[in-house]
Amino acid sequence: MTLQENRARLMAHFAGDLSEYQNKWSDLWDKGDWLPWDRGMPNPALVDTLADRQDLLGSCWTEDALGKKQRKRAVVPGCGKGYDVLLLSSFGYDAFGLEVSGTAVKRCYEEQKAFDDKYPVRDESAGAGKVTFMVGDFFGTDWLKNIEGDGKVDLIYDYTFLSALPPSFRPNWALRMSQLLAFEGRLICIEFPSAKDPKIGGPPYALPPPVYLAHFSHPGKELPYDDETGHVKEGEAGPDSPAALKRIAHWQPARTHKIGEGTDWVSVWQH
Repeated sequence: MTLQENRARLMAHFAGDLSEYQNKWSDLWDKGDWLPWDRGMPNPALVDTLADRQDLLGSCWTEDALGKKQRKRAVVPGCGKGYDVLLLSSFGYDAFGLEVSGTAVKRCYEEQKAFDDKYPVRDESAGAGKVTFMVGDFFGTDWLKNIEGDGKVDLIYDYTFLSALPPSFRPNWALRMSQLLAFEGRLICIEFPSAKDPKIGGPPYALPPPVYLAHFSHPGKELPYDDETGHVKEGEAGPDSPAALKRIAHWQPARTHKIGEGTDWVSVWQH
């Protein structure tokens, strides 16, 4: 099936009532015979960011309020089969993957068991972090019981999670990211599909870089979009919110999945 045929089939599957959106993702996982978003491996752009950008991310260690050394916690919402979660663990993070489908979580643990050798420990002195896969609604709170502490995490990774959500979800997505990210934490986004015409619709929905800048500057706020072009109207949302996230780095990766070559961007955010 061609890229265009896959996208048309996805759009047809998700047409209709947005209240059924998560159930429709679960339906695809339960059937399991057509998962066009699955690339079979972590995104090389994330691999390179974790390996080469300690200047932005620091190490996999942090300290609690009493000065005790502990592993940083990383969350991947919409983690698919868990490739990126397993990668983060190999870099020393305690890594948590979140999916709406119990079937998807089962596939994650199958990936971990069958292909653990694909994710060798990157630093023997640090070792691997623990891996936890969870069923839950990103916008809910029940899944947070799996993460010890104050409900904040040190690293969040989003590659195709936002592009799977209708544009009306974006204000709450940005707010949730801001709420989950620890004060000194980092959010890594691989911006995809950045070159798609927004008028085509989705999923995946078009995500040019200004969408991230606008929504992370105003988490939780409904933003104006141009009815003719489908692009967010820049400069019309007012002053940044106190909950805003700031972009501290932005580049086009030397490596990424083939579908995003030449158009993907990597962005890193902090409070």
